[in-house]
Amino acid sequence: MSAYLVLASVGVLLALLIHGRIKPAVLFSGWAVGYVIFGVISEQAMLTSFSNPALITLLVLMLVSLALERSPLLERLSDSLLQGREWQASLRLMGLTAGLSAFLNNTAVVGSLLGVISRQRHIPASRLLIPLSFASILGGITTLIGTSTNLVVNSFVVNAGLPALGMFEFTLVGLPVALLCLLGLLFSRRLLPSHQQQGSECTHSYFLEARVEAGSPLVGMSIEHNGLRRLNGLFLLEIARNDRLISPVSPDEVLEADDVLVFTGEVEKVQALQQFSGLQLFGNGVDRLLASNLVEVVISNESELANRTLQEVDFRTMFNAGVVGIRRGGRRLYGTLGKIPLRVGDSMLLAVGPDFKQHRNLDRNFHLLSNSLQRPKLSMKQSLLAFSGFGLVIGLAALGLLPLLNGLLLLLAALLLSRVLTLSELRRRFPFELMMVIGSALTVAKALESSGAAELVADVMRSLFNGYGVMGAFVGVYLITLLLTETVTNNAAAALAFPIGLSTAHGFGVDPMPFVMAVAFGASACFLVPFGYQTHLMVYSPGRYRVIDYIKTGLPISLLYSAGVLVLIPLFFPF
Repeated sequence: MSAYLVLASVGVLLALLIHGRIKPAVLFSGWAVGYVIFGVISEQAMLTSFSNPALITLLVLMLVSLALERSPLLERLSDSLLQGREWQASLRLMGLTAGLSAFLNNTAVVGSLLGVISRQRHIPASRLLIPLSFASILGGITTLIGTSTNLVVNSFVVNAGLPALGMFEFTLVGLPVALLCLLGLLFSRRLLPSHQQQGSECTHSYFLEARVEAGSPLVGMSIEHNGLRRLNGLFLLEIARNDRLISPVSPDEVLEADDVLVFTGEVEKVQALQQFSGLQLFGNGVDRLLASNLVEVVISNESELANRTLQEVDFRTMFNAGVVGIRRGGRRLYGTLGKIPLRVGDSMLLAVGPDFKQHRNLDRNFHLLSNSLQRPKLSMKQSLLAFSGFGLVIGLAALGLLPLLNGLLLLLAALLLSRVLTLSELRRRFPFELMMVIGSALTVAKALESSGAAELVADVMRSLFNGYGVMGAFVGVYLITLLLTETVTNNAAAALAFPIGLSTAHGFGVDPMPFVMAVAFGASACFLVPFGYQTHLMVYSPGRYRVIDYIKTGLPISLLYSAGVLVLIPLFFPF
């Protein structure tokens, strides 16, 4: 396969990633296998990609993080910080989040603090959650293990035969950039909406779906006659009838059996439906449903529900819970709720059975927002064991006394022996998709290099920045990576940009490290849209945000971040 064909195939891969209908793990795996079949790279080269030491380090680190994210220490500490004036509480929260994210998985940090912030009544959650997500990114760029993106780039560095990146090699650039952006975030957060919170939990507006049973006294009567226009706190938006949507709903509309009524309103007002016999909410009688415990959850990035509808999964069997409502940011969802593909970050209101929290797949699928149901936490002794062990491993690795991978493996073994973690938990939460994305991305990067496709792009870069020299090409690589990370995922952006940056450095005959750093920091520069970064999606619905909220708050941060990175990288990593 010629370099032009490989380049064209990568263009198709990028288009499919932007489209978002197919998971990155499936796309990258398919492309890697395709390159092997067509002889672009060998089978041995693909297998070597999956045994990359940096990739193994990332996987073990994420498994160790499963224990750290169950510690109650983070929640207790964060709850005490959200006191006093808003700007002071925001500064304390952002500082804590950034500090933790420098060493812990930022998804775990945001997941641990999400419920606390959503439940507290001191400050509207919408004023805190985007800063929480941004601060986790800014903390992550300061160390090798702070974000998966840095470890992914390190895996490419090792794969290219370059020396592995050190624990604090990112700190010289990352720390001043993080401090600059946190200061900017303290001002740009003023542009965030202030959605006032209610006095009880689960009071956000949801879209509720009720089905009219055959034989119900509602059948054959109009909306006006049935009293469905005068509900307390609920509003009838539309009726789904035989794959036809009736919207807006006329007061003279006559109900038929199996009509699906879609309401919007506050969750605590769902009791208004109790007065109507013959109504079912997702297959549950209203009386039975309202007797259940209502729990609010957010679909996690690891969830098997993502891109599937409620009709496609046996939700009740999986979780012993019924879905009362679904919410996606502050945006209206159109169509029958049971047919809407779910997304990472969607909020769902569940009516759960008594054994809901015993289901072992909760942590993988959901972040729990309701205080009425919390997953089991580590004891104080277990928390101290996990955090002290993790700190010891990081310290020994930073001093060069023990390789990071070896230390993490020893810590993982200690957590298993002490029963802080179990084998069944590791099996449930193993980051298989991330492994497939990174291992396959390494294979795609090899294909770009071995076929000459990366060199073609580097030639274009040299011609585009002719007259601007190596500095112009360096800025170009950073901007390409930034554009990719805002349109696809951060790890995919690093995978596609790294071979371009490396070939460009070789083409100019300069040290590749500035270009490696440009890719690493550029792949973490996701501040403008919620769809390219996991933590942005996690806070999207709980904060009832719109895309414009990310743009208004993130644009100043993106400009500060880019200016700091482009100035500091050449200073600390000269060409």
